[in-house]
Amino acid sequence: MASRQHHAPGQVHWPLVGRDAELAALDAAAGHVLTGRPHVVQIEGPAGIGKAALLNAWCRADERFRVLRARCHPGEQEHVFGAVRQLFQPVLDSADDTARTSLPPAAASALQVLDENAPADPAPSGPDTTAATLTGLGKLARHLAGQQPLLLVVDSPQWIDPPSMQWLVQCVRRADTGPVLIVLVTPTAEFRKHDQLLAELLHPSHCHTIELGPLGVRDVQQLAQAVWRDEKPDPSFCASCHAATNGHPLFLRALLSHAQLDGLRPTAEHQDRIRTLSLPGLRREILHRLSQASPEAVGLARALTLLGDRSPRHLLAAHCGRGEAVVRAAVTELRSLGLVRAGPDPGFVHQVVGDTVLETMSPDELSREHARAAQVSFLCGRPDEEVAAHLLAADPVADTWAVPALRGAAYQALRRGAPEAAATYLRCALQQPLQTAERGPLLLQLAVATGHYDAAQALSYATGALETLSDAAARRDALGLLTSCLLLAAGTGTALSIVDRLITEFSTRADADAAGRDGTDADGADQEFTLRLQVLRALVACGRPTTPTTAPAADVDELLGRTPGERQLLAVHAFRALRSGSPAPYVATLLDRASGTLPALSHEVFPRHYFVAHTLLYLDELDTAEQMRAQLARVTEGKSMELLDASVTAYHAALSLRRGHVTEALATAQKVVDRSSATGRPPHTAVLDAMRIDALVAQGRVDAAEHVARARSAEGLEDGAWEAPFYLMSLAGLRTAQGDTHAALSLLHECGHRLVAAGTVSPAVCAWRSRAAAAHLVLGEASVAQELVDEELDLARRGQIPRTVGVALRMAGKLASGAQRVELLDEAVSVLTPTPARLELARALHDLGVALADRGDLDGARRALRKGLTLASACGATAPAKRLRQRLYDAGGRAGKNSSGLLTPGEERVSALAAQGYGNKEIAERLFVSLRTVEAHLTGAYRKLGISGRSQLAAAVGVPSAESAGSARSG
Repeated sequence: MASRQHHAPGQVHWPLVGRDAELAALDAAAGHVLTGRPHVVQIEGPAGIGKAALLNAWCRADERFRVLRARCHPGEQEHVFGAVRQLFQPVLDSADDTARTSLPPAAASALQVLDENAPADPAPSGPDTTAATLTGLGKLARHLAGQQPLLLVVDSPQWIDPPSMQWLVQCVRRADTGPVLIVLVTPTAEFRKHDQLLAELLHPSHCHTIELGPLGVRDVQQLAQAVWRDEKPDPSFCASCHAATNGHPLFLRALLSHAQLDGLRPTAEHQDRIRTLSLPGLRREILHRLSQASPEAVGLARALTLLGDRSPRHLLAAHCGRGEAVVRAAVTELRSLGLVRAGPDPGFVHQVVGDTVLETMSPDELSREHARAAQVSFLCGRPDEEVAAHLLAADPVADTWAVPALRGAAYQALRRGAPEAAATYLRCALQQPLQTAERGPLLLQLAVATGHYDAAQALSYATGALETLSDAAARRDALGLLTSCLLLAAGTGTALSIVDRLITEFSTRADADAAGRDGTDADGADQEFTLRLQVLRALVACGRPTTPTTAPAADVDELLGRTPGERQLLAVHAFRALRSGSPAPYVATLLDRASGTLPALSHEVFPRHYFVAHTLLYLDELDTAEQMRAQLARVTEGKSMELLDASVTAYHAALSLRRGHVTEALATAQKVVDRSSATGRPPHTAVLDAMRIDALVAQGRVDAAEHVARARSAEGLEDGAWEAPFYLMSLAGLRTAQGDTHAALSLLHECGHRLVAAGTVSPAVCAWRSRAAAAHLVLGEASVAQELVDEELDLARRGQIPRTVGVALRMAGKLASGAQRVELLDEAVSVLTPTPARLELARALHDLGVALADRGDLDGARRALRKGLTLASACGATAPAKRLRQRLYDAGGRAGKNSSGLLTPGEERVSALAAQGYGNKEIAERLFVSLRTVEAHLTGAYRKLGISGRSQLAAAVGVPSAESAGSARSG
C-alpha cells in the first residue's frame, strides 16, 4: 500500500543527524580561531558520508564567519592559483574601485594577478614572482579577516594546484594571518596521494581532523521521518534500512527515496522488502536514475561533469547545443532525480555523481567531449586556462584558436610563477596542427618556461627554435637562452655536440650572407647575432678541456661594450683572460667595459652575469662581487627560476669559502643540494661537491667529506664539464687529510692536466701546483716540488692578484730553509693580510709560527700562531685551528681568551660576523639559525671575553671591524 503523501527525492529536506560531536568540534575550532590565530580543520570520510552536509549545517548555524569556498577538480590542477581564485572570486566580484583603494597595495596587486579580466602587462620583463603573489594574498587575507573572520572551505584538496596549496600553508605558518579558519573536505586517507605541503597543512599542531563515520539506527529513524512525514517509522523498518546500507548517509537517502517511490511504508510489514531494495553500490543507483533521464538531461550531466559546477547556463547550453530554456528544464529534471542540488547555479549533489557520469563515456567520447568543451569555452570568452585544461584531455584539434589559447594559458602560468604548468600547456600546443610560422615562437616560449627548472630540456627546445625562427630579435634571444642553458646544464657532453652542429651551420650561413652582400658590412642585427654566436663558441671552448681555447673571431680589445652582444663577449673574454694568466689590471679593464649597467637577470642574459661574477671572484674583488650577488639574489628570490636561483646561491657559497667563512659556505652549498633534491639535479654539481668537501675537511669532518665524494663517484664526472678540475683538487685535499698522499698527487696532476689543456694556467682560478708541491715534498721529491712552486709564483706575480701571490709565497717558504724560509713566509703573511683571504692567512701564520719556533724565536712564533688560531677559529675551520693550537702549546703558549678554547664554535662564528658589522638578523640568515640563538651566542661571548658589547668584538676576536669591512656587508 502506498503512503498517503509522496515527495520527489529532490524535494525532501534531509536533516543533519548523528553529528553533534562533530558540530561541537567545529565550534571549538572556531573559538580558537576567534582568538586571532589561524587554524585548520580536516573533515575526512568516504564519498557520500555527509562531509558537505555537516559543514553546510554548521555554516548556517554560525554566521560569525565570511565563507569563501573552492572545489578542486583533477582538470584544474594546472590552473595556477586556481583554488585561490575560486576562494576570492566573491571578493573580486565586489571589489569596485573604492574597495580596491582601501586595500593594502600588495593585496590590491594580488587581486590584479588573480583577476582574469585584468589587463596584461604590455611588455612584461618576466613572470611575476610567486612570492610576491603569496605575500599579497596574505595581506589580502589579513585585511579581510580584520573586517570579519574568514572561513576558507577547500573541497577535494588532493586536486589542488600547488601554488594555492603553498599559500594555504603560508597562511597557517604566519602568526599574524588573523582569524582565519581553513576547512579541508577530503576523502579517506587511503585515497589521498602523499603531498608534502598537504601533510604540513594537516600537521596536528594546528589541524584538528574530524573523521566521519556511518550513522546509527536512531539516526535512520530521523531520516525516514523526513520522507514519510505523516507516519512514525517503525524501529524494525529503520534497523533493516541500516543493515542494508551500513549506515552510509548517501546510500540511506537513496534507499529511503527509492523505497518511497516504490510505494513502501516505514512499517514492520515492509521491512523484509527493504532487503530486495538494498543497493550494492551508489554508482548503480546513479546510473539507474540517469537511465530514467531524457537525452537533454544526460547531455547536461555530461556538460556539468566536464565544465564543472558553477558553470554559467549559457556555457552549458552552448556545450549541449541547446537553448537556455532546454537547459533549465534539464536542470529541473536532474534535480527531481536527486542528482543536482538546488540553487541558482546547477551542480551535482556530490562529486561521485560526476565520477559516475565519466564512467559512462568511452575514451574516444571523452576526448570529443573535452574538445567540444574547449571550443565552446573559447567562443564564450572563458579564461585561457579553462580552455587549455580541456585541450590537455582531448586529442589534437584542427582549429586555429587552440594554439593561441594554449600559449595564453602558458603566459598566465608563467606570469603567476608556475613554469612547469606553462610547459605542459606548450607541449600540448606542439601536438596541435601548426602553421609554419607558429613553431619557432612556440619552441622559444617553451624553452623559456623549461629553462626555469630543466636546462637540458630548455637547450633542446632553444635549438629547435633557432633552426626555425626567422625574426632576428627572437633568434638572438634563442641563442642567448641556449648559451645560458649550456652553463646551467648538469652535464655538457651531449649538449656540446648539438652546439658544435649549430656553430658550424650558422657560421656557414653567415659566410654565405657576407658573400651575398659583396663585402658590405653586416647590418646591426646580423652583427649582434654573430657576436652572440662567438660567445657561445667561447663557452664551448671552456666546456671541452681536451681542446685548447682559441681567441674569439672579433678583436675584443676594440670592443667598447656598446651592444648586449659586445658586453657578453667582453665578459667571456675577461674571464678567459684571467684564466690564461693575464695581468689583473688588463682583466679589470675588460670587465669594466663588460659590466656597464647590468640588466635585470634573465635566462637570455645570464652568461654575462655569470662571467662577470666569476671574474670578480677570482680577481678577489669580493666586496664588489658580494654587492652583485646580493642584487641577483633579490631579483631571483621567490621566483620560480629554480636554476638561476640555485646558481646565485652556489655563488654565495663560493664567495663565503673564498673569504674563509667555512660554516657559512657549507650551509649555503648544502642548501642548494637539499633544495634541489625535490626538483632535480642542481647546476654546478661538481663545484658544489668540491665546496662541501673543502668545508668539511676544514672542519675536520673527514668521514662526512668522504660520504660526499662517494656520492659523486657514483654519479661520475662529465668529461666536458670544465668545472671538474675544481672537484679533483678538493678530492685531493680529502685524500691528503686521509693520509693517502700518492692518491692526492695523482688527482692534482690530473686536475692540472685538464686545466692546462683548457687554457687555464692562472693559479688565481686553481692553485693546484702549490698543492701538488706540498704532496711531492711529503714524498721527499723536493726538486719536483720546487719546479712547481717556481712556476706558480711566476704566474702569480704576472697575474698581480695578492691572494695568489701570498699562497705561492707560503709554499715557497715551506720549501726554503734558514733565513730565507722565514723571509718568504713573512712576506706571504704581509701580502695576505690586507686581502679577504682569512683562512689562507691563518695557514700562512701557522707556517710562519713553526718557522720562527724552529729558529728559537718563541715570542714571535706565539704571536703568529695565536693570531692564526683566532682567524681559523673565527672562520669555523676546526682542523687548521686544532693544528695551530697544538703548535702554540708546543711553543710554550696557550690559547687566548678569544680562541675556540674558550668560545664555543657557534659563539665564534656569530662573534666574527658581528665584529664585521652584520646585524643579528643578517647573522641568523647567513648561519641558518634563529634570532634567539644569535642573541644567546653573543651574550655568552660577551661574558667569556669580558667585554661590554659589540663595539669591542673586533679587537677581542681579531677580525676586521665593521669599518674596515666596508661594503662587504650583504643584505
